[in-house]
Order: sequence, then C-alpha cells, then structure tokens
Amino acid sequence: MPDIQTYFFLFLIWLISTILIRYFFRSKNAKPHLPPSPFALPIIGHLHLLAPIPHQAFHKLSLRYGPVFRLFLGSVPCVVACSPEMAKEFLKTYENAYLDRPQNSAVAYLTYGSQDFSFAPYGSYWKFMKKIVMSQLLNGTTLDLLLPVRKDEINHFIKSLSQKAKLGKAVDLDGELVKMSNNVISRMLMSERCSENEYEAGEMKKLVTEIAEITGKFNLSDYIWIFRNIDLQGFGKRLKDIRRRFDELIERIIKEHEELRKQGSREVKDLLNILLDVAEDETMEIKLTRENIKAFILDIFAAGTDTSAITVEWALAELINHPNIMKRAVEEIDQVVGKTRLLQESDIPNLPYLQAIVKETLRLHSTGPMILRQSTEDCIVGGYHIPTNTTIFINVWALGRDPNHWENPLEFRPERFEQHNLDVRGQHFHMLPFGSGRRMCPGTSLALQVIQTTLGAMIQCFDWKAGKDGNLTSVDMEEGVGITLPRANPLVCIPVARLDPIPV
Repeated sequence: MPDIQTYFFLFLIWLISTILIRYFFRSKNAKPHLPPSPFALPIIGHLHLLAPIPHQAFHKLSLRYGPVFRLFLGSVPCVVACSPEMAKEFLKTYENAYLDRPQNSAVAYLTYGSQDFSFAPYGSYWKFMKKIVMSQLLNGTTLDLLLPVRKDEINHFIKSLSQKAKLGKAVDLDGELVKMSNNVISRMLMSERCSENEYEAGEMKKLVTEIAEITGKFNLSDYIWIFRNIDLQGFGKRLKDIRRRFDELIERIIKEHEELRKQGSREVKDLLNILLDVAEDETMEIKLTRENIKAFILDIFAAGTDTSAITVEWALAELINHPNIMKRAVEEIDQVVGKTRLLQESDIPNLPYLQAIVKETLRLHSTGPMILRQSTEDCIVGGYHIPTNTTIFINVWALGRDPNHWENPLEFRPERFEQHNLDVRGQHFHMLPFGSGRRMCPGTSLALQVIQTTLGAMIQCFDWKAGKDGNLTSVDMEEGVGITLPRANPLVCIPVARLDPIPV
C-alpha cells in the first residue's frame, strides 16, 4: 500500500496542477490572444522574411498565417493585415487608435524632424496643415483655376513626344513622365517650371526618385537596437546628401519669392505664397517655421510627382501587353474626342473605359503598396489584442489581389469596373490605392485628373512600339524596390504618331 509520503506527493502534484490550470485559464480569459506569428530569429526577429520586396513577402506569409499576423522586425513589434475585412477594422472601425504613422530615421531626417504633413503625428499641427491643403491647394475651386497649368504641361509633353516620333527615337517614359508631373507640381507650388532650368529639372527628378527609394527601404538601424547608433547600410550619408541638395534648391526658390514680396508683388497665389502668408500671420493658431514650409513642399513633390508618373507608366505597359484592350480604349477616344483635337480633362466623364483602365492599373499596381499606421492605444481588432506602439502594415497590394473579392485577380481586365461601379476613394476596402479615412491622400482628385488625361492623350496620339528598337511584342512587369512601387526596369518605347495633336 502507498505510504503517507506517496499520498502527500500526489497531493502536491494535484495542487500545483490545479493552480497552473486555473492561472492558465484566468490569463487566457483576462487578455485576448495575439495574432499568429512565424518563428523568429534572435536579434533580427522576422527581418529575414521580408526579401526581396516586403509587400510581396507579406502576401506569401498571409497565405500561411492568415489575414492578420504578428512580426518582430528586429525589436519593433508589427502587425500585418492582408484582407479587406482586416483593413476595414484598422482604418475605419477602430480608426481613432491608428491615426499616427510610424517614424523612421529617413523620413524624420528628410522632413526636418517630422515637421511635414504626411508623417506628422495626428494632432493640432496636422489638422491645421490639412485645412490649408484642402481649403487652399486641393479644393475644387483651386483645381479649376490650375486647369490651364495641367493642360499646358500635357500639351508640352505631347509635343515633346511628337518630336521624338518624327525622329523615330526611343523614349524613357519614366524620365519623361516624371518631368511632366514634376512641372505640374512645381508650377502649382512655386509658379515656375523646373524644366526651364535643365540642371534643376534633372536634380529634382533625381531627388524625387532617391527619396522614394530610400524611404521605401528597410534600414536595419531603425529596427535592431544594437545597430541604432551605427550607420550599417550607409543611409546616414545618403540622407544628408539628399536633404542638402533639396534644401539648397528650395531655399533659392523661397528667397526669390521673398524678394518679390518685398517689392510688393503678391499677385501670384501659388502654394508657397500662401504658406508664406500663413507664416507671417500673427493671428494663426499655428506658427509656421521655415522648416515646416520646406518639409511640406518636400511632401507635395514626393507624393505628387512620382506616383502619377508611375501609374501612367504601369498603365501603358499593361496596354502594350494587352493590344485588344489598347484597341478598345483608342476606339472609345476616337469616337468621343475625335482626331482633330487633343483629349481634355472635360472629356474624361465621357470615357468610362479609359477610367476603368486606370482603376484596374491602380488595383494591380497601387503606387502605395502598403499603408503604415502606428497604434496609440491597446485595441482588440479581429479578436486579437493589438498592443500600443505597434506598427501596422495594411497590404494594399494584397487587397487588390484577394481572390475572395476579385474574379481572376491576376488578370488585367478593365471590364470588371464596368460591371461594378467601384470607387477608389477609400470606401471599398478591397481597393485602397489612395488610403482611407482621415489620413487618406488629399490629392486623389488631382492625381486622377492628371493620370487619366495624360494616359488618354498618349494613346490618342501615338501607337507604342516597346523596346529601344521597337521590336518587343511585350514588356516585363517586374516590380522594383521603393515606397511608391516603381517598375524594376523603366518602360522604353518608340512613339509612332497616329495624329498630329492640335491643342485647343
């Protein structure tokens, strides 16, 4: 028979087991569980899983771990959402907890310590700057007033392409499109075309490209604490060079505006003059500094130049690879606009198939492949506990490819937007090219006007032969690295004139 020690030992096992089980269930009930997570490596966490392109890597992980999962990028806790349902939870249902954007060393340094609009913390300054953007620059009245600027720049662009078509010269469309959209933004902001100064035009194009690239790369120093004060990848040197060049360029333009203002010339109401007026107004609730103004100008250039150009480039690449779609688009334009004048913005409402092509391009090639947020409080999303100070990645690229919401999601088929009247303004969470909620892109209307009119004019006036020699029947669709989803290889084509553009 068992002795008393055996009974005592069994009693202890029972007691300890009971305590542990009660503690386990109490803990489980007291705090909701965290999202699933892959196995993490010491120090680097899950950084090794992000190659080669983060949004593509996140999509692959979601196929294994579900529509929401947790990662540690070094020591930084992150949550990735890859389904429209989870995107809606973060960006609408619990939006108040996710209104901040995470900061990294590249963004903080280039924006003079986050003194800009796009990455500034949600608060009084951000609200003040958004009010200026929406009431002064991007409201309907201002966009109408700036229509001659957009029209003039598209005319310049088409004339430049016509000259190259006469010579049979190949065109690097990435460079030409960035130059055109850069001039639109430059004239809106500062009443001058960057391309009038050849050095400035090339410098601004390079700056915009470099800013998009470096802010889209993962800097190990931001994520691994032991490298925090070590410039392991050489980012620090590059960032100093980029900001110095940008600062010199913008400082010259600001000084020119200030000189004209001293002379009493304030007739031109570009955005820079408006910002200088705000900075001088002592009654304003926020006092704008010179660095605020520079950071804000950098935002507009970075957000408005590269994105529009890249979207047009992706759209034309898809049309070259789908000649039947190109043919139908050209037929629609010929029928609505004709062949005696250049397509105008006012024609766009009567060109539904062209609009559908742009929407389909934004679905597959959103220039913002991921929306980033930072949690400011503990929150339960989708049944999971999301702690405060967690970086949130909404994978817009994956939303546009979700087979639960899109039939044959990898197929380029604009007709799907004729069958379903989907908007791109943040209300349909399986397609968020401009974001959603309070921090969605304020320049959506301007971007769509420039993209649709530019693409329409390009296919109205020219046939496009792919490659430097014009002998390619298709172009590659490989993505490059960057915050704005560039093509890995710029689109090079020879334009062949269909008609002589006659500006109205």
